[in-house]
Amino acid sequence: MRSIAKGLGLGSAAMALTALTALAWPGAADAAPSGAESLYAPSALVLSLTAGEDTTHGTVLRAVTLVCAPAPGGTHPSPAAACAELRASAHQLDAVAAPGAGVDCTREWNPMTVTAVGVWQGRRMSYSYTFGNPCGLRHTSGALFGF
Repeated sequence: MRSIAKGLGLGSAAMALTALTALAWPGAADAAPSGAESLYAPSALVLSLTAGEDTTHGTVLRAVTLVCAPAPGGTHPSPAAACAELRASAHQLDAVAAPGAGVDCTREWNPMTVTAVGVWQGRRMSYSYTFGNPCGLRHTSGALFGF
């Protein structure tokens, strides 16, 4: 009888130690699969417009969110068009950000910087483009930075 009680005591102590470890260990509770895996790679970005030539010292004027999977959404005014542009040229966003052909802007230096930061098709993305002035921004060839 004494050995059974002793065995139960050791078993209870081991279970308590396991429970405490599971509660105290960071990420242990998240280790179990949720069962609600998505069929789509995550695609969500924060797009911002900053007055200045770099985002660390400039003033953020506007920012929107863009979600492309599973369906276009977010606070971007044209999410479907912006997601279509990303799908077509995510590997080379300079083509989307560059002013369209035949646009004549003044040569004043009043830099405006656009950024796209987040996850695109499951991979981390960080993109930045600086326009010489607001005219170049207004005449971009795409909808991605038209917010």
